[in-house]
Amino acid sequence: MFIQENFSIQELHTFHIPVKTRWFAEYESIEELKVLLQMDIVKNNLFFHIGGGSNLLFTKDYPGVIIHSKIRFIETVGETSDEIFIEVGSGIVWDDFVAWCVDHGYGGAENLSYIPGEVGASAIQNIGAYGAEVKDIIERVETVDIKTGKSRIFTISECKYGYRSSIFKQSLKGKYIVTSVVFRLNKKPVLNLDYGNIREAFENMPEKNLRSLREAIISIRKKKLPEPDELGSAGSFFMNPVISLDKYVALKQTYPDMPYYPMGSDRVKIPAAWLIDRCGWKGKTVGGAAVYDKQCLVIVNKNEATSEDVIKLSQMIQESVSDKYGISIQPEVNFI
Repeated sequence: MFIQENFSIQELHTFHIPVKTRWFAEYESIEELKVLLQMDIVKNNLFFHIGGGSNLLFTKDYPGVIIHSKIRFIETVGETSDEIFIEVGSGIVWDDFVAWCVDHGYGGAENLSYIPGEVGASAIQNIGAYGAEVKDIIERVETVDIKTGKSRIFTISECKYGYRSSIFKQSLKGKYIVTSVVFRLNKKPVLNLDYGNIREAFENMPEKNLRSLREAIISIRKKKLPEPDELGSAGSFFMNPVISLDKYVALKQTYPDMPYYPMGSDRVKIPAAWLIDRCGWKGKTVGGAAVYDKQCLVIVNKNEATSEDVIKLSQMIQESVSDKYGISIQPEVNFI
């Protein structure tokens, strides 16, 4: 276990805004986590558990304890003729796990390639991209109850997954820490090419397999998103709004080129990037924060941005989208 006071976490979150935490604690096993939860610095102070720091905006120095998992393992825990079940420690980098799946010929995670963050956070956030969500391959989530220190397993149905949501972000927020996730993967993969421009990018690949699909998605993401080590950001800053089909039909009368994705029979998802772009925000700056000039869903730390710069810019974007389209867009990023 590693514990340090007055610890800089500038490099532990992808916005790279200079902030410190009163204490930083890192554990390597469930047993160490349970011990940590009983320590006075955790019991008597605020604490917050982070993953890869890719979905966070620290608004100031943190006055309590930042906790991070270094539980890192990948192991097979079961299989059938068609599927294999892989348990993965919460501290494994998400894209390292996706690469592992592809290397072993297991399908299901490849459309989620190159998403920043760690495995534990993926199950809390229900990360998604290119027609896939992590809930589609989760079998169960293993956790520790913060209050009692007892282990608990959540089945996929108990996780109550929704769009970028789970029970861990709703009614059980702050009550459990994810220690590992069991994924259900396909031994006979079926490639999912039906979202956005995946099929077009995939067609240019010399081979048609999991590896080439992963490479195509990584290529698409690199063209749209900045490398966090080069330009701080939290990836996609806003969630795509979901509106009623009736509202979409009415808006389409004025904006006939408005794209959408069906969400059941009576709702549709509108790309937030399209809304923001049409409001003229691409490349605009507030202080040191800017809307990324290659993908306006991303707010970047362009020039030593403060958290206030990022918050002000995001609020201005929200207001302009609401004023023009009557649609509310909400941050995917957590403000701490």
